[in-house]
Amino acid sequence: MRGTAQASRYDPGKDCQNHQQGGTTTMSKLLRTTLLAATIAWLPLTAERAAAGTFDIDPVHSGIAFFIDHLGFSQVIGIAKEFSGSFQFDATKPTESSLDVAVKVAGISTNNSQRDSDIQGADWFNATEFPQITFVGHEFKAVDAKSGTIAGDLTIAGVTKPVTLDVTFNKEGQNPWDKSHVVGFSARASIKRSDFGMKAALGMIGDDVSLVVQVEGRARS
Repeated sequence: MRGTAQASRYDPGKDCQNHQQGGTTTMSKLLRTTLLAATIAWLPLTAERAAAGTFDIDPVHSGIAFFIDHLGFSQVIGIAKEFSGSFQFDATKPTESSLDVAVKVAGISTNNSQRDSDIQGADWFNATEFPQITFVGHEFKAVDAKSGTIAGDLTIAGVTKPVTLDVTFNKEGQNPWDKSHVVGFSARASIKRSDFGMKAALGMIGDDVSLVVQVEGRARS
């Protein structure tokens, strides 16, 4: 009877030790599972980023617009209907990017045929002599993971001035429709038209021009 009583005696220390060993095993399994899941999730992102390189601007899903004051009553909105360009981009090395964009002046629209004809003239864009507007980015700075700046040269009507774009990085990944590799950005800047020799109707038509840009770039295959 004494031997039986000793064999069945409860040992709280041993029970605690067994519980700790079981907990350690469970925690180890959980950590291994978590690490495996994280690795699997990370692999496709790595593959997508590896495809980064030269991107052509997709005109169907990109846009360039400008806003200019009209007599203080409203902001006239203009858009560029014809533009093209490309950029170099690697999300791991954003400062090594490059950008080259051209806008066809004849394709600029303010939703009024008479006004659109006027701004093609010598007092404005002078489209006959200078049929293109260009921007070449040459200095790229990352502010954080989602934003940065692009400093470059903007040429309008034969005059080149430095302009800095404030840029938001929207997304990089695969287009689910055609499986192409795409990078998307939004950008804003402000310029003075008088800096480019366009001084017609100053005082009635604003000097400050706000630029808004949306870009989707498709990686070259």
